[in-house]
Amino acid sequence: MPRRPRIHLDGVPLHIVQRGHNREACFLAEEDYHAYLHWLKEALGEAQCTLHAYALMTNHVHLLLTPRRAETVPRLIISLGRRYVQYINHTYRRTGALWDSRYKSSLIHAESYLLACQRYIELNPVRAGMVDDPAHYRWSSYRTHALGQAADWLTPHPLYLALAGTPKQRQAAYRTLFRAELDQEALSDIRLALNQNQPLGNARFMSRIAKLMGERREARPRGRPRVNENAGNGEAQGQGELGI
Repeated sequence: MPRRPRIHLDGVPLHIVQRGHNREACFLAEEDYHAYLHWLKEALGEAQCTLHAYALMTNHVHLLLTPRRAETVPRLIISLGRRYVQYINHTYRRTGALWDSRYKSSLIHAESYLLACQRYIELNPVRAGMVDDPAHYRWSSYRTHALGQAADWLTPHPLYLALAGTPKQRQAAYRTLFRAELDQEALSDIRLALNQNQPLGNARFMSRIAKLMGERREARPRGRPRVNENAGNGEAQGQGELGI
């Protein structure tokens, strides 16, 4: 069965994940993170995309961005990947693939999921057991949003700016969001949509996508259905797919 095309729309936020080939490390030293951010900044400018959040993990990256024009997104990923791979191959005298051939992406309905997705991205190092506080991880956007650390490659989303009237108040309000764990339903929704390259949003947003694409596009649980033990009529429930 052919793969369904990814969905990228002008001016609509997009959650992107790119993994190292065979899930191998793509950042080997501190200088590598700096190099990636350098090439990312250049690629964002060329593609006219604004970056709202990111997390550079050892063997994958998360980006939350909004493209001015949807068709520039693949070019951004290709350009960024090519430049960074050239740097890695030259630095470590290696050859061969560094990234998986296909990145994963999920269109995000901002009003429903953007801040949850941003938290999901910035909490990656905590979920991975690398740190116990997102502020202790250097290679994500959390310190900019929560502590005011300068990052000229980031463009705060309007929903983040609406948290409060001044930068200090905004940062405090943002830190408050992280006092509670990310809702498990939201966590599952984000993972499932990303795994399946499907959009994520409310019913109205999904209907809009269906009209644009000419078909329903939504994430669906995979795997063998399991019986809902609480249902007396024997109805089955799908088992969710996680893993990002």
